Amino acid sequence: MEDLLYFNGIDATSGEYLLPPISPSLFAHALEGATLNEKEVEELKNWFFKKTRPHMGLKEGDPIDLGQAGWGAIFASDADPAIRVALKELLDWRKEQATRQQANYYHEFIGESGYQTGETKLSWLARHGMGPGPAEPEKVPYYLLLVGDPGTIPYRFQIQLDIQYATGRLYFENLEEYAAYAHSVVEAERTALARSRTITFFGVSNPDDPATRLSATELVKPLSEDIARDHTTMMVRSIPAEDATKSHLANLIGGEETPAFLFTASHGMAFPNGHPLQFKRQGALLTQDWPGPQKYNQPIPEDFYFSADDVPDSAQVFGMLAFFFACYGAGTPQLEEFAQAAFKDTRATIAPRPFIAGLPNRLLSHPNGSAMAVIGHVDRAWGYSFYWGNAGRQLAVFESALNLMMKGYPVGAALDPFNIRYAELSSELNQLLEDIQFGKKYEPRTLAGMWTANNDARNYVVVGDPAVHLMIAAPGAAAIQQPRVSKIAASPPSSTAIDEEDLDSTLVLQSKNVIFPTQPFGRLYSIAIDSSYILPPNPRCIIGRRSPANNIYPDIDLSNQGEAGLSVSRQHARITIEEDQIFIEDLNSSNSTQLNGQQLIPGKRYIIQNGDMIQLGAVLLTYISD
Repeated sequence: MEDLLYFNGIDATSGEYLLPPISPSLFAHALEGATLNEKEVEELKNWFFKKTRPHMGLKEGDPIDLGQAGWGAIFASDADPAIRVALKELLDWRKEQATRQQANYYHEFIGESGYQTGETKLSWLARHGMGPGPAEPEKVPYYLLLVGDPGTIPYRFQIQLDIQYATGRLYFENLEEYAAYAHSVVEAERTALARSRTITFFGVSNPDDPATRLSATELVKPLSEDIARDHTTMMVRSIPAEDATKSHLANLIGGEETPAFLFTASHGMAFPNGHPLQFKRQGALLTQDWPGPQKYNQPIPEDFYFSADDVPDSAQVFGMLAFFFACYGAGTPQLEEFAQAAFKDTRATIAPRPFIAGLPNRLLSHPNGSAMAVIGHVDRAWGYSFYWGNAGRQLAVFESALNLMMKGYPVGAALDPFNIRYAELSSELNQLLEDIQFGKKYEPRTLAGMWTANNDARNYVVVGDPAVHLMIAAPGAAAIQQPRVSKIAASPPSSTAIDEEDLDSTLVLQSKNVIFPTQPFGRLYSIAIDSSYILPPNPRCIIGRRSPANNIYPDIDLSNQGEAGLSVSRQHARITIEEDQIFIEDLNSSNSTQLNGQQLIPGKRYIIQNGDMIQLGAVLLTYISD
């Protein structure tokens, strides 16, 4: 019997794998008719040939020095001018660095020169006098920060541009967050922030779960050992799997054990398309608290994973870097890019719109000083990133990237080994697929491995400025134990008007985004009917099913839940609101009430929090605090 392929990613609403385990032969059979984009493959071949020769990447110069590599920001053509103003502190700092030798090595692509809807990488470069080949900073700098959401500036544009350049992305919901990130990066670099020389590896190995067992034993453990061997002046810690809990991760992300660089490997949480928690918690890190797929294949409670909500305002993440190996750890596209493309003619819609993961954005906009950048995966992460069947471990790409960061390379340049791997694999995969169409016999595990590894390698992205680097003390020098950022000096004016003078000199923190009113007590969201029940502004409310014959009309009526609604008692549960806490109590219902999978004792009150799963009979609801 063939060994099954296990894929990363857990459905938060069911506790099941996003993709069921599959045999290599079945997976390979589905791929037999697959094709790759011919133009992209040809470009990748040429780029790979040039990149593996001396002095390529940049036309000439040192990628560590922005004065030789250049730096630029790409805005959407219709971007709100206030975003540029909010980033002014960072833009001025990068301009100062990039123009130390050449005045034209700094560029802001904004307005007509910015990204225009529908442009490809090649069409955008052509507008700026560039084609495939090494970066020429006087035209398009090597380091490029994309400023905008992935619905406006697509992930595909970023990923393809990253093959040739070092790219990163910023997008926040409000201007204060842009300003906070800009201020943190500039202060960290101007003051040469010296965090302790610590790199921590955090690898989860959940019971009965081949995916995390593989990443723990074949990625995290050997990678930490290799980095410790190669960098003896660094303090390298590897957290044992049994200690890779949510509480421990909280101590590593803003707590007393926060390292300069954190590497995690785990499942990423995924929510159904349109789920109210999808934008905020997709890509959250499933920890060792999860008992595994055999013992816990039911909705995943918040206690089992680490999300943006678990990073308090008091957290101390200022100046750190993080690498999250997890499905959707950096972001989510709107359409399924790879997993189902092999099996279907059309790609499935997995989100209402593409978005950046909540946890990286929380770290990069933290009010107590932001992280410098987060490296993660857009779409799924695959075990073939680091392990190929009979070939065993394939850690060279990870080792190379981390070694470059330890040597002071900016994160955008340090990820170049992943692009080289993608280019090499694309060429080989394209040839194999062509040969198969002409009848060549093939080894199923080889094709399955090459397909997933190719698609995996292209999807590592930087959330944040690609020119940031590891902020650590020099060997033997004292480190700052609790680094803090100063407050932003400028205060936002009350006027929303922005004129040309404002764009050059004033920090305007206004937004044209509409702020919708929220309900003070939250709501209960039903996935089954895609609807919410607003909690009434009463200290107590009854959840149940109406019965006109008995004159019973509960405050929240679940009669519209179809057959599932019939399992709900007429007066099933009570919600009580006292000051800032909300409680739920089962009213001796016929089919019980469950909170995050735990059956409630009738008559006993239980605190409910944002994101909690509440099941009344067969009806599943999510509490959203709004």
